[in-house]
Amino acid sequence: MFDRFRSMPATAMTAVLGCALMATATPAAAQKKEKPKKEEAAKGKQLTASKGFAPALKKMTDAKTANDAAALQAALSEGQGAASTPDDKYLIGFYQLQLGILNKDQTLQATGLDAMIESGLTPPENVGTYNFYSGNFAYGAKDYAKAIQRLEAAKAGGSTESALAPMLMDSYLNAGQIDQGWAIAKAGIDAARAAGTKPSEELYVRPAQAFQKANRTNEMLDVLTMRVQDYPTPATWRNTLYILLQQSGGDKDMNLDVLRLMRATNAMTQRAEFLEYAGLATEAGYPSEVVAVIKQGQSSGVIPRNDTHFGGILESQTPRAASDAAAVAADAAKPATLGNPRAARATADALVGSGDVAKAIPLYEAALAASPGDPLIQYRLGVAQALAGQTDAAVASLAKVQGNRQRLAQLWTVRAKAGTAPAS
Repeated sequence: MFDRFRSMPATAMTAVLGCALMATATPAAAQKKEKPKKEEAAKGKQLTASKGFAPALKKMTDAKTANDAAALQAALSEGQGAASTPDDKYLIGFYQLQLGILNKDQTLQATGLDAMIESGLTPPENVGTYNFYSGNFAYGAKDYAKAIQRLEAAKAGGSTESALAPMLMDSYLNAGQIDQGWAIAKAGIDAARAAGTKPSEELYVRPAQAFQKANRTNEMLDVLTMRVQDYPTPATWRNTLYILLQQSGGDKDMNLDVLRLMRATNAMTQRAEFLEYAGLATEAGYPSEVVAVIKQGQSSGVIPRNDTHFGGILESQTPRAASDAAAVAADAAKPATLGNPRAARATADALVGSGDVAKAIPLYEAALAASPGDPLIQYRLGVAQALAGQTDAAVASLAKVQGNRQRLAQLWTVRAKAGTAPAS
């Protein structure tokens, strides 16, 4: 289950921003009237408090040094009335930030940071940090437009905070800018893969949810297809394939093919799925496949061995499976079968159903040679090669699949590359 990215607590800011002010903030009257040295100028602009603001600044400085929140609040109230220059206002913002940290008041922290950033006086080395925390607070307050503005500025300012990209991604998604959010997620995925690490699963989950909410199903499935590459668990396979089942409607052949991939990835976890699979395979005339899938359900514990309904199916289909296997084996050995594309494909389908995938491959190849544009034969050939462990051949065959099984072909490609053992 996805948990919204948490904004950082005040304690995380204390070490970064709590002592970050410039020892360069001094009253104007104390400034020496001399040109700054070059090395001092390189460090950034000195802040000069105006004459009227200087007494309040001293009180703020003393109160912060003593961590006296009440005194700091009083000094800020005095200083806000006296602040007249951009430098004064920057300093007000800084001490608002410090008071917010002392009081664990994120609203005041955010106000202080905004004043500092908007003054235009933030030292270049602090731009990324200040904008990151301002964006962090805006994100926590669900002000996604502001969060995007600040987090983009933080990125441009060189922030290296690990939470920046996920928060920026989520801000774009929540603001309805799905393509921008996905672009950030995709960049994070690519970077993690290039570094040899597994991307965070939330880089897939949140964009997929956003695409689903926007009824952009194809893009959602693109994301989920990428997700199973990095998280090839039965649960992630099931989540993805269940969507394809819902999309297939009344196409029984398509439903059966989706269920076959669910079976191959150990993603069938409900009795109803085994019941549908057994019913479709029975109707299609694959008794060996019916028997195999029910026994797999029993072995996994999804189907109780005393389940009378499945017991009845086994009782009727087991003898048929034995006679059918003998007939299919005989057909497969006949040269005439290879010369008849329809018979070759039907025999190959039956062989795959009974688990004899190696013998099915040349039959599919013969059928495809006769009908090179048939997407179903192309698909079934790739599946048989994948189940037989012929990964390179399977990937090549599946890449050629067009039409309504193209998505399934992409998912079988992922499964083939993962090297999952064939279901038995």
